[in-house]
Amino acid sequence: MESRRELLGKVGAGLGASLIGNSHAWAGANDRIRIAVMGMGGRGGDHMVRASKIKGIEAAAICDPDESRTRSWAATLEASTGKRPRTEQDIRRILDDKNVDAVIVSCCNHWHALAAIWACQAGKHVYVEKPVSHDFQSGRQLVQAARRYNRCAQGGTQNRSDIRKRKAVKLLHAGLIGDVYMARWIIAARREPIGFKKPEPPPPELNWDLWLGPAPEQPFHRNLVHYNWHWFWDSGNGEMGNNGAHFMDTARLGLNVKLPISVHSIGGRYGYKDQAETPNTQTTTFEYPDGKILACDIRGGYTGEESGWWFYGSEGSMFMPGNGQFKVFWLTNHSPDPVRSYTKEMDEEAGINPDSTVAHQINFYDAIRAGDPKLLRGEIEEIFESCALCLLANISYRIGRKLEFDPASEKFRDADANDLLSRAYRKPYTIEKV
Repeated sequence: MESRRELLGKVGAGLGASLIGNSHAWAGANDRIRIAVMGMGGRGGDHMVRASKIKGIEAAAICDPDESRTRSWAATLEASTGKRPRTEQDIRRILDDKNVDAVIVSCCNHWHALAAIWACQAGKHVYVEKPVSHDFQSGRQLVQAARRYNRCAQGGTQNRSDIRKRKAVKLLHAGLIGDVYMARWIIAARREPIGFKKPEPPPPELNWDLWLGPAPEQPFHRNLVHYNWHWFWDSGNGEMGNNGAHFMDTARLGLNVKLPISVHSIGGRYGYKDQAETPNTQTTTFEYPDGKILACDIRGGYTGEESGWWFYGSEGSMFMPGNGQFKVFWLTNHSPDPVRSYTKEMDEEAGINPDSTVAHQINFYDAIRAGDPKLLRGEIEEIFESCALCLLANISYRIGRKLEFDPASEKFRDADANDLLSRAYRKPYTIEKV
């Protein structure tokens, strides 16, 4: 039986090869991929800039209902590449462009699934930011669309391409700390109050109808545009669906579970009063048929805690902070084992680029070139199942009680809760049968 030291080395060597061995096999080939980016906030601009620096990739078009954003980012790209991208307010105009091969969806949450489904139906591959859907049903429909139209659909949880977190997960699955029976994560990040904003006419450069898209008709106010939409139920999913989607995915992957049989989420908006609707403090517990537990905490006020993941096993535990430099605690030794801990120095010795966003993008483009969705590290069904946990947690919070869930039928044993598994899409921004 191999020692845990041997296990650590073997897993690390395999991960390094899988991340960097074939990433640039296509470099220099005449097989350019032309992408469009939808949603030109900071994340969309970041996607555009990073993609433009990858050989064989052209950021050909950008889209946002706010023309001031597309003008600014188009100028940025032109200055760095010498080529100005096509700019549009309406994603449908870009989906009609047969020269666009793939779409990166980085807009508001309420648009994610709809835009991604439309992209699949238009014959485009799609990279959709987390959470991959604003509601449970549309997420399942996105998975179905990717299957029906045989598209590569990558979920934007780039921890899947983070060499350190991937190594930690492989070690957990290989039995490094024995049988893993519980995962727990915490986001300890203070959020400032957003105050109150009154309705007013939208600015002339913003197409308010396009911004709302499938969301209910409502007046414009400046707490929605351009970031605080996260904290309103019609457009966002709170911190649970924001950074929580990243944390939930890594926890679920390490625990090696899918959908739960129960969920209980409590919390509130504490410390101040403002216009936001979603909780800034939230504690959630999921239970699984085999007895495993996934627990998570969101702390929007200052608590002094450290964000990260804990995994508990029959022979010890693992703590992994946000940077993925994990530590292992053994049953017989209560201090972290430096040999079996994973550090930045190990990255440097292996010559591994820790930029997980670029690695995740390259993995997406590699899968497109190979015509094989199975190569995707964040294949859409996997990421939907992680984001679904965030959605189920918010439903329990909004209903105000513990809920039993049937993973087979994907329904609650509670009619009120089932009503929140889907939403009414405002016409003409609707999902047709897929």
